[in-house]
Amino acid sequence: MSQPFQKIGILGGGLLGGSAALALRAKADVRLWIRRPEAVDAAQLSGLDFATGDLKEAVADTDLLILAVPVGAMPALLSAAMAAGLPKACLVTDVGSVKAAPHRDLAPALAQNGNPFIGSHPMAGSERNGLAAARSDLFQNAACLLTNDSGAPPDLCTALEDFWKALGCRTKWLGAAEHDRLVARISHLPHVTAAATAFGALSADTASGILSGGGLRDTTRVAGGNPEMWAEILLENRDEVARSVRETIAKLDEFLVALDGANQEELRSLLAEAKTLRDTLP
Repeated sequence: MSQPFQKIGILGGGLLGGSAALALRAKADVRLWIRRPEAVDAAQLSGLDFATGDLKEAVADTDLLILAVPVGAMPALLSAAMAAGLPKACLVTDVGSVKAAPHRDLAPALAQNGNPFIGSHPMAGSERNGLAAARSDLFQNAACLLTNDSGAPPDLCTALEDFWKALGCRTKWLGAAEHDRLVARISHLPHVTAAATAFGALSADTASGILSGGGLRDTTRVAGGNPEMWAEILLENRDEVARSVRETIAKLDEFLVALDGANQEELRSLLAEAKTLRDTLP
């Protein structure tokens, strides 16, 4: 599938922004904006010669602009991008893991400037982050959730969906509130429970990390993610995350009751139910 956009600006040189740049560099005219000069130099030395610290250069003549910075940093960066000459009618999207906030905080200012906004959430993250972790195949077979609460025209919705499909993504459209409820369960809650498991499994006995098998590593892998980034994500979606955490605590209480009562049949039932759910994953 060919790319529907030919001049693409990517603001943010982390894992997702850098991976998109790597995947697109042979398919479109790409500019990757990176804030820190030393990071720009490192990117250029690694072969991303289109990396720049000049926001005006990054947004010039773009027909697609991708915001690949933390959601909390997007409004100020977007204002700077518009001041630097973001073309009117350029489609703007983001890669944040929450969607209500971008539609609320970005879309009104963009509409005043004549720019449509569509939310994107490529679920292709990793516990590793930064440009050094970026790779061109990161989006292959990844889910990308799309939101159009701000009413972008159907042709642009189709074009953006084709854009992500061309990078290898499987796409699905959701409302922003529905998106945030869903990712609270399938992405944000697992991070909280992985962190809690790390506390329970590793803090009591410093030798446990040496003695542990693959199960502990698999269960706690995402707890190795960037704490600053994940604290922001959890707070941005705090109501839905808190609801999911409370439901998980209630299920853990069922395990406690079964353990306290030495109820093997109840434990078997809980574990069997969990296995059935886990087996639905592709």
